[in-house]
Amino acid sequence: MGCNTSSTRIKNSQISLRAVLIIQNWYRGYRARLKARRHFALTIFHSLEYADEQDQIQLCNFFSFMLENYTHIRKEEIGLNQLADSKLDMRDKQDYVDLDVPDSYQGPRLQFPLTCADIDLLLEAFKGKQILHAHYVLEVLFETMKLLKQMPNFTQVQTSPSKEITVCGDLHGNLDDLFLIFYKNGLPSGSNPYVFNGDFVDRGRNSIEVLMILCVSFLVYPNDLHLNRGNHEDYMMNLRYGFTKEILHKYKMKSVLMPPREINKDHSSDSKHGNVGVTIGAHGRIKASGCPSEHLPKHEWEQVIDILWSDPRGKKGCFPNTGRGGGCYFGPDITSKILNKFQLKMIIRSHECKPEGYEICHGGKVVTIFSASNYYEEDSNRGAYVKLCSGKNPLFFQYQVTDATCFHTLHQRVSTVENSAIKILRERMISRKTDLICAFQHQDRRKSGKLPVSQWAFCMESILGLNLPWRSLSSNLVIIDQNGNVEYMSSFQNIQIEKPIQEANSALVETLYRYRSDLEIIFNAIDTDHSGLISMEEFRTMWKLFRSHYNVHIDDSQVNKIANIMDLNRDGSIDFTEFLKAFYVVHKYETTMKPEDTNLD
Repeated sequence: MGCNTSSTRIKNSQISLRAVLIIQNWYRGYRARLKARRHFALTIFHSLEYADEQDQIQLCNFFSFMLENYTHIRKEEIGLNQLADSKLDMRDKQDYVDLDVPDSYQGPRLQFPLTCADIDLLLEAFKGKQILHAHYVLEVLFETMKLLKQMPNFTQVQTSPSKEITVCGDLHGNLDDLFLIFYKNGLPSGSNPYVFNGDFVDRGRNSIEVLMILCVSFLVYPNDLHLNRGNHEDYMMNLRYGFTKEILHKYKMKSVLMPPREINKDHSSDSKHGNVGVTIGAHGRIKASGCPSEHLPKHEWEQVIDILWSDPRGKKGCFPNTGRGGGCYFGPDITSKILNKFQLKMIIRSHECKPEGYEICHGGKVVTIFSASNYYEEDSNRGAYVKLCSGKNPLFFQYQVTDATCFHTLHQRVSTVENSAIKILRERMISRKTDLICAFQHQDRRKSGKLPVSQWAFCMESILGLNLPWRSLSSNLVIIDQNGNVEYMSSFQNIQIEKPIQEANSALVETLYRYRSDLEIIFNAIDTDHSGLISMEEFRTMWKLFRSHYNVHIDDSQVNKIANIMDLNRDGSIDFTEFLKAFYVVHKYETTMKPEDTNLD
């Protein structure tokens, strides 16, 4: 009896252990599959973001082309000089002194010279959704500009075992991330210095609030808070990505994306505006590297583009940044060469969203820090900052601002990110529907309406050029039959671009939808009185230049026909905002889709 009981216990223990191992292996596989789905979703977001930046570079090239070719209309009448030369021009205080702050104003009132109390005042006001009056915004900008011009492009900060410095990456107008950083790490002060590594604005909803907090903190602690320039501290970038729409009436800045048209040799090294990165040298010295953009010769302007737009990669050498369309990729050998040349130990840069908020590469010599959590979608990524101290390794801190997803399961959170990525990818696909169908039909020699997955993937990449793992994504995007062939017209199921008129040519509709952001920026440049209207003549002339530069093969008569229809009151002008809004994507059955309906398993 005792022996049988002992054997039974051993057998039960083995069964229990085997069950635990089975459950454990299943859970590990489940987590791995969710991780793969999240990885594919972030890959889609990355690819589409970089493709959009390629469009931005092309748009900037178009403005240069337009400056050279649109000569029959005076430049001052269409605002091109504003685009080429726009910057904050406040040489005296009269610009903001004339702006009265009414007694009825309930927002924060700053007292100059600023103190730490003003930082607290601003933080509390912004937490309460209050708006800083334009008078104070302009005064802060004036004082910030004046102080920046007195400072070098390279600043050195000495650390010690008792004094750390915190480096933050992209914030992109995410005010809650900045609040969280200050809550966890403390406010800037003489004993708690910060470096903010650029890209303060754009994309997020609170760019002006983020900028004001950083500028006010800089004015209070100019030797302990350092503001580095990113590629989004740029007027042309702000036109596309939201900052201009937020504060166009308050603030304008110079674009480094516009090539300099004239060079004033007497001032070629006169500008000292912002920085672009952090390097760590021996003995705890921190260097913030400068990036002036005004009055630059052409080759120096190109170097500024390289500094602001480049990314590290594992491949050796330096080669064009085909992902973004600007800057370069630099390998570990380039990093080592630069660090050795200037006797430095490490580069801390930003500019790229990382799933965990930071990434270390090139043998520990390059750190990417990204501080905007939920950058693409709620729960898409963490934010992070890094603390540096003399004689110690960098210490990373991760966080994530949570709201609606805090009570969701991991599966639900991954599904939300995944569905958002698939949705915007479908919108990119429908914008090239005509071209994709031509490519599919060219491969479909039997006219069967089907293609092997490999051929479908080849067509997708050749037309969209997004460098995506199309085979892995195929189950989310198309119907695949039992033989493994893709029904390629299912690439466009449940989605379409609405036409303002049914007679509109499909290729034209797709083109106008695809370039709607660029066209809106261009039309806004022509619309100097901000009426939202442009004349038919201006519209036709601009379209011809646009078609020529972008190599768009659309018959002008098609565009003219739609423009004439949009001239509702027949006064010879069109509301270009309404014109572009007429082209939008409809996702059918969108409201009935559940997170479980699509996945990347």
